[in-house]
This record gives sequence, C-alpha cells and structure tokens, in this order.
Amino acid sequence: MLVRRWLAGAGLAVLTGAAATLYGALSASAGDTAPAGVAPAPVAAGVAPPGAAAPAAPAARASTDPVLSGKRRVTIVRVGSFESGLSLLDGGRLAEVDDDRGRQVFVPTPLGAGEYLIKAYYGGGTGKPVCWQARNPNNGQPLYVAGATCRADDPAQRFAIAPAPGGGAREYLVSNRWAYLRDSARSGLILEELGDAPPVSSFRFNDTGPAPRR
Repeated sequence: MLVRRWLAGAGLAVLTGAAATLYGALSASAGDTAPAGVAPAPVAAGVAPPGAAAPAAPAARASTDPVLSGKRRVTIVRVGSFESGLSLLDGGRLAEVDDDRGRQVFVPTPLGAGEYLIKAYYGGGTGKPVCWQARNPNNGQPLYVAGATCRADDPAQRFAIAPAPGGGAREYLVSNRWAYLRDSARSGLILEELGDAPPVSSFRFNDTGPAPRR
C-alpha cells in the first residue's frame, strides 16, 4: 500500500512538472507574436520599418522643352500683348517694344532645380551676351529686370521658369525668388511678390533657331 501511494505521488509530480514546462514554452512563443486584435508598435512617419527598404527620394525633373535646353534661342512675348516683344534695352531695363531696339534674342540656360540664366543677345544672336538680373531701386519703386555680366552664382540672375497653369504651348511664368515678372500699367515690366494671388502675366517662348556658341 505504501509503495502504491509513493508511485502515485511520484507520477503526479512528473505530470505537474511537464505541464509547467509546456506552459512556459507556449508563453514564450506567444510573446513573440502580438495577440489578435492588437496593432503592432507604430513606426515613425518617413522611417522604413525594420527590414524594409527605405523609399527612394523623388528625382528632380528637368524640362524636356528644347527652348529651355540652353541650345535654342528664343524671342519672348507676353501673352495678351499687342505686337510687342521683350527687349533688354541698352543701359536700361527689360521692356516691351514694337521695334528693333535692344537685345531681343534670349537663351534660357539651365542651372538645375528649374532655374536658368537668361542670356540676352542682339538680333540673330550676335555679340557677347548679358544676363537678366533682378534689381531693387531702393526708392519705393517696384523691382525690375536689368542687364548684367553673366554670373551663375548670383541669386539675382537665377530665374525660375515654370509652365503657366492652364497655359498654351511654351507658355511660362518667370520669377526670381518669389517675385514674378508681370506687366504694370504704370511701370511696365516689373517683378512683384504676389502672396496668395495668382500670377497675372505669362510669357510665350518662340523658338528662332540654334543658340549662339557663347
């Protein structure tokens, strides 16, 4: 009788130990997987989860329009103007003219990030170019565009050229550091910061042939 009781007690102890071991293994396995209905720990925005490849940065898009390649010369006409085109007048400023005064041939030369040097030549692309430069008269009058020796590192010469929303073929907006080129009834062509207002002037670039070699 004593032997039977001892064997029964020993068997119960073995079963209890095995159950405890099995319970511990199941608990450890459950700790590796989130219970059903529980969301995994959040991942910070813009950070790839562990083991996932980081998203590639979007590539900047260069314009495919040949007139913005730096290899074509253009004339520029304000959309809505009447028989006049843009001219960089000698010793003066960018204006609209209906004759052959000044430099009326332009070569937008890409600098990257949608910015351009706008080189200005005399008719046919002759002579050494000068470049558009934003000027502040510091007298309360609007900003304007004048000519200067070309310098790609001068922020005042780095003009953004972007397609006009809803515009036609080769119709662009031109700006320099958030100031847009526009027509003013009082001051002619000016550069003006518009705030939340839409640009009021857009410009058509007309291809007139290969750019000069310098």
